[in-house]
Amino acid sequence: MSNAIETEFSKTHLLTRSKARRPRQRNWHKSSLKARSGVNSAIAESRVLLNDEDLKLHVYKKTLQAYLYPISSTTPHQFEVWSATKPAYCDICGGLLWGIARQGKRCSICGAKCHERCQELINADCLQKAAAKSSHHGVTDKTQAIMRAIGDKMNEREKIMERTFVMIRDVFNIPAERHLKHMSASKQSVLDGTCKWSAKLIVNVIEAKGLQAKDKTGTSDPYVTVEVGKTKRRSKTIYNTLDPKWNESYSFECHDSTDRLKIQVWDEDDDLKSVVKQKLLRESDDFLGHALILIHTLSGDMDCWYNLEKRTEKSVVSGNIHVKISVEVKGEEKCAPYRKQYTCLHENIFHHLMKTNDGKLDFPDQRGVEQGWKLYFKPEAQDVIMEFAMRYGIEPMYQAMTHFSCLATAYQCVGARAAMAALLFQITKFFSAMEEQGSYRNKFEACNFGNKNFLKLLENLLNSLRLDLSTYRKNFPCTGPETQAELKSCITLICEIGQFREKVAGIKCETKSILSNCCEQCMERTYSFIFDNCNEMYLDFIESTSESPEEKSEDTADSLEYWDKFLSLMTQVFEEDKVTYAPIFEQSGKINLCSVTYGQFWTLFLEDLAKVLSVQTPEHTHYTSTQFMNLQFKIKGLYHEYIMKLGTIPEACPPKFYEYFQPYTLNWLEDGGKDSLGIMEAAFNRDKQSGFKKTSEHSLFSSSVVDVFTQINQSFTILNKLECSCAGSQNEYLKKFSQNINSVLLIFSKLVENTFKDMAQDVEIACILMNNLQETRVQLEKLYRSMGGEELPPAATGILNGTQMLLNDTLDKLAAEFVKQYEDSLMRACCKLSTQLRSIRSSGTAVAPKASATATPESNAVLKPLMDILGDCLGNCSKTSEKSVLKRVLKELWKTTITLLETIVVLPSISAESDDGHYTEHEQKIITVLKDAKLDSMKNLTPKQCAVLETALYQIKDFFHASGNGLKEGYLEKSPEMKKLKHALSLYTQTTDALIKLFVLKQTSQDVADENNQAGEVSVQIDLYTHPGTGEHKVTVKVLAAELKWKDSSRFRPFIEVNMIGPYLANKKRRNATSSKSGSVSPKFDDCFTFELSNEASLDIYEVQFIAKDYCFLRDDRVIGVGLLQLREVTERGSCACWCSLVHGLTFDRAGKTIIRILSQRLGDNIAKEFVQVKTAVRSPDPE
Repeated sequence: MSNAIETEFSKTHLLTRSKARRPRQRNWHKSSLKARSGVNSAIAESRVLLNDEDLKLHVYKKTLQAYLYPISSTTPHQFEVWSATKPAYCDICGGLLWGIARQGKRCSICGAKCHERCQELINADCLQKAAAKSSHHGVTDKTQAIMRAIGDKMNEREKIMERTFVMIRDVFNIPAERHLKHMSASKQSVLDGTCKWSAKLIVNVIEAKGLQAKDKTGTSDPYVTVEVGKTKRRSKTIYNTLDPKWNESYSFECHDSTDRLKIQVWDEDDDLKSVVKQKLLRESDDFLGHALILIHTLSGDMDCWYNLEKRTEKSVVSGNIHVKISVEVKGEEKCAPYRKQYTCLHENIFHHLMKTNDGKLDFPDQRGVEQGWKLYFKPEAQDVIMEFAMRYGIEPMYQAMTHFSCLATAYQCVGARAAMAALLFQITKFFSAMEEQGSYRNKFEACNFGNKNFLKLLENLLNSLRLDLSTYRKNFPCTGPETQAELKSCITLICEIGQFREKVAGIKCETKSILSNCCEQCMERTYSFIFDNCNEMYLDFIESTSESPEEKSEDTADSLEYWDKFLSLMTQVFEEDKVTYAPIFEQSGKINLCSVTYGQFWTLFLEDLAKVLSVQTPEHTHYTSTQFMNLQFKIKGLYHEYIMKLGTIPEACPPKFYEYFQPYTLNWLEDGGKDSLGIMEAAFNRDKQSGFKKTSEHSLFSSSVVDVFTQINQSFTILNKLECSCAGSQNEYLKKFSQNINSVLLIFSKLVENTFKDMAQDVEIACILMNNLQETRVQLEKLYRSMGGEELPPAATGILNGTQMLLNDTLDKLAAEFVKQYEDSLMRACCKLSTQLRSIRSSGTAVAPKASATATPESNAVLKPLMDILGDCLGNCSKTSEKSVLKRVLKELWKTTITLLETIVVLPSISAESDDGHYTEHEQKIITVLKDAKLDSMKNLTPKQCAVLETALYQIKDFFHASGNGLKEGYLEKSPEMKKLKHALSLYTQTTDALIKLFVLKQTSQDVADENNQAGEVSVQIDLYTHPGTGEHKVTVKVLAAELKWKDSSRFRPFIEVNMIGPYLANKKRRNATSSKSGSVSPKFDDCFTFELSNEASLDIYEVQFIAKDYCFLRDDRVIGVGLLQLREVTERGSCACWCSLVHGLTFDRAGKTIIRILSQRLGDNIAKEFVQVKTAVRSPDPE
């Protein structure tokens, strides 16, 4: 893959995508052209010196002179300790030579005198200085001898350094014949410069910066002295400043090339100490620094900054001085400054060496050399420039900056960037060395190379490097360590430029931001190139990685096949960056390349993906949902492998591609739901044909459940592997998946339920079907936990809970259906139990016997028919049912058994009654069984029989509890069926008043009226009174009128019967009646009645019942309607006037019917008989 990409990049420039797709590419081209133009302008500036033939010829001559008689091999001075006979002064510093004897040192040949500390500063050749002195004093013979000695040394050097002189000739392209003439002329120039040299100097002292503070005020009063030979000039004093500006000019004439231009800066003082110093030392002021410049190093017009140097080790100086110097050397009036000449020499040597080395750079070996960074060329060329620099006073830093500018013109050559980075590091180190004194910026401003020129050079170079780095995959392909080293050097050079600009120039430079932008631009170009050449690059990739080549296909960007290819290429690019480029950027630029490039590539990819998916809608595409899911999984894998690990995307911001694929994922879930339904139905049919065989010996369910959940779990595994971090999309997926589960399991439960009805007679199959539903519930619960459990979105939770409840209800139905086949047997067993129970006679004791928790012979005999049936039922079921299914069967069997005991044994006659005369199938079956067993007219149970029955109930509970393996005791005791049965049994032992009180409290809706049940209404007034002393109650009922519904009114004599219903009325009047009114369905009565009640209870347990009747002579009165008013509704107000509705008959719930049934059996109790008669009164048939 890497070779394919590198080959394409090397063949052509990175192609940009169409303007409509990516208009930002055009802006990048503008910046690229601008950067390239900057590089070209910098190269053009350097070419000016290379093409100036006059300057080159002059530099050529000066180079010959410097190398023929070099400073490095001049004759040293012969210093001796010397004592002056009269006051003498140092040739270097101008200070007095102190002491009576041994004041200083003096050269025995040339006569130079100086302090011992200053002898190292005298660097003029001893022979030249001696010749000049002899010439000035007219000693011709000595002068000629010295001149011959100098000539001999030059001839000897010409022979020794012949190759170097040939190299100089070739550098400046001088013919051999002319070269010999120039050599002779150069030798003569050296000799003439010794004794015939003269020059005119104009020194313009402009300003100084960063001087040392000498006064107590924190400032100084600086002035300048300029001295050439024995001529000295002084400037004006600038008071109270450390950055003085003088702008004064001085003219000098010099006839000795070995002289120095001495510029000294002083702090003016006028105190007594200064006067004494002036008398003794010829200097009274504080020394601020000086600059010593050799006269022979000056040429042309020079605008320079000089660093102020120390005079002694104890001197404390700082700052720079700006000086403009104009020099007219006799015979060289129009020459360029020596720095410009040096630049010309350095650049010509640089380009000559590149030309002779086939355009490549040949670097010197700097290993083991102290300050090896100052070696710019191989030894011969290095000697030439160093001799020139020493001869004409070129600063080492000027040399370094000149070489850096030369390297900048060839920065794309191998090794150039590394050399430039190392050199720039030393330049930065030099200028920032005085950072503690705060003068490094002034030092750079005083740079004679030109601070603006150097900054411009760096800026142009930085733009070029940024351009190269913005296509690093093209310029630095991962073909080997050489290109990787070049990339590392490029990054290092950018960092060094940033360091220089920040530390020296004070320009803020965001190096990391620059590198990041370059990486982003490179990745954008890479993306565009791959996008436009995806098919070709993928074919090359397949051919390089597979033995069987793939046929070429021209897929477009709106096809899924195209994006499959694109993702493969995208992955390879990420791997290259991760393995090859990222370590280099991390080590050199301290930047995480992957976090920059991956993010840029990913952003562009999502933009195009969104456009493609907006066209390929689920409704208008020929691709299947599975193909979209495969593409989404590839994108997800790339995201998790490369993008998510970077940590640049916060968890709160999920990737957008999940949102883009949401419609297709939902479509896939829809298709998956349909497939699951088909698989489920096929699996169920196969299971049914095989007879619902168990899947193994130890399992109790059949294979259809396994097949259903295998498919469902596979779908969820795929959905879970998608790892969608978009909460909205994930919630929609879970909701849709839950709907699929619901639809599949609902149909599955329907199939099981429908099949169960036909196969319930086969106990084994019936149990397996119930086991299937139970296993479905278990698997659904596991799936619910796997999907997140309580953390699921509410919509999905609601659907799954609804499915679980429906399965639970269906399983209960199946259990009830399973028990239903034993219902007939249980009814017959309960009839036998009832017959045997009623055959038990009372013991004749006055106190009712208590029930026993342990079995008795009587209870065993009574229960035997029932327990046999229960044992057979549970015995058949327990072998093939799971424990949870068996418990459901037990519950249904318990409900059926207890209900049958109540309806058949305890209350047989009540069970045969119906409010409207219509019976359900189950009720009709019970009635038939009761009639066949002749239990419909049996009397109530005796206390003895009730005790036996309660003992039997203990045994039944123990049977269903099964020592903890069956139903829980709490459930058995608190089940509604057991409560009803116990309540019915308890009623047998209660008094009549207690039963009537319970009836009034519980039966609150007896006179429910509807359209078919209305018999009219009666107008009544009721007043309540309670005696304050005795607490006895009086109820006054006044019947005013009635509106009755009766067809025949000719012989109609209606009246209203008023009954007081409640306890404790045995010795009270309980019934009154109005007078009858003839022939009217709207009679007016206006009759008043008073009922006295006991103070043993409150009025809440009493009610007034109105019965409208038709008076009949010599026969029973006919009932027209019944109305009811409970006193609890009147208690708070104390009185009431209302119309009371009349209905055909009162209605009661099962508890009310039970009380009436028990009271009806108390034949000797008039209160009970009267109560039953009043409550069971119903409308008589209408007359014909």
